[in-house]
Amino acid sequence: MKRVYVNEQWCLGCRLCEYYCAFANSNESDIVKALKDKKIHSNIRVETKGNINFAVSCRHCEEPLCVKGCITGALQKKDGLIVVDKDRCIHCYTCIVCCPYGAVSPSADGVIQKCELCAKISGNQPACVKGCINQAIVYEER
Repeated sequence: MKRVYVNEQWCLGCRLCEYYCAFANSNESDIVKALKDKKIHSNIRVETKGNINFAVSCRHCEEPLCVKGCITGALQKKDGLIVVDKDRCIHCYTCIVCCPYGAVSPSADGVIQKCELCAKISGNQPACVKGCINQAIVYEER
């Protein structure tokens, strides 16, 4: 299965991946309307440790601890993807604690959010990959 991988040596820490992710999940057709003067809530997050930048996103694990820890079934594995059923999330955040990669986070409304590889959006690559100007984020099988 293809997944998002980060080549840390190429990451500039520009955070464009975060903006493209937030736009792709905004249900808006104009990036300015979607993001201007709004707090960004993306499903990918850039971290900086010293002089190394890297993007953190869901790894869609074979045996996902977040799914095992979810007491309501809001997180499920479907066709190799870990997906969120927002209607079932009760904001207990057990999944956030269980994820060893820090890839699950609360959204603006408190429901959890995570990368779903832009599965609900048409196209052949996730938005973060398309938007990465330095090709530090790739979508491939390894």
